[in-house]
Amino acid sequence: MENVAGKVVAITGASSGLGAETARHLVKAGAKVALGARRLDRLEALADELGREHCAIYQVDVVDRGQVQAFIDHAVNTFGRIDVMINNAGIMPLGPLEMLRLDEWDQCIDVNIKGVLWGVAAALPHFKAQKSGQFINVSSVAGHKVRAGNAIYAATKHSVRVISEGLRQEVKPYNIRTTVLSPGAVDTELPLSVKAEGVAEGIAQFYASTAIPASSFARCVLFAMSQPEGVDINEILFRPTNQEL
Repeated sequence: MENVAGKVVAITGASSGLGAETARHLVKAGAKVALGARRLDRLEALADELGREHCAIYQVDVVDRGQVQAFIDHAVNTFGRIDVMINNAGIMPLGPLEMLRLDEWDQCIDVNIKGVLWGVAAALPHFKAQKSGQFINVSSVAGHKVRAGNAIYAATKHSVRVISEGLRQEVKPYNIRTTVLSPGAVDTELPLSVKAEGVAEGIAQFYASTAIPASSFARCVLFAMSQPEGVDINEILFRPTNQEL
């Protein structure tokens, strides 16, 4: 892939699913990856798989802005720069509002909205200083459509799109690109964050019958990254072919 080799890419939520598979594709294409997630053992195993010379790993919970800043500082200290920030960490606690799963609402907002904001805040000064960089923020089909039972999750993913569009307009003087990826059902651990009784079972069945491989997401990342510097791919919405929502 053109314009990917040699780039330094930081990925949150990198211990499994979209983040881990994207790291595999990036390293294969010649990039260096900084991998951040809560599960350090998973990061260690992924770094061994990819080759330690290609990776920097850091234990980070994206709800803690200090940890996110430390993660990006570690990436820059290891590789000398950062070229792409992939704000990928996310959860999907679905359930009707009447169930009043208030702690889940709180966590969803902290991870899916604030986690993206902390990633932007950590990487933006580096991008401004070098007059280049790319944010890749992960929304969802739910960031385009609201259904009964997904109001809070959809609200957070709509927010990712709004934040990304505002960011896109603001960073033009610094030659920074901004991309939103909105996947449908992809085969990851995301459905495991659905805990509501009577909802989790249906989501698990839906993903089992519909989800496409995480490599579909990774290819979208590489497509957006590989464009010439003057081309800014702002949004990619993709689904399994048989997904109606």
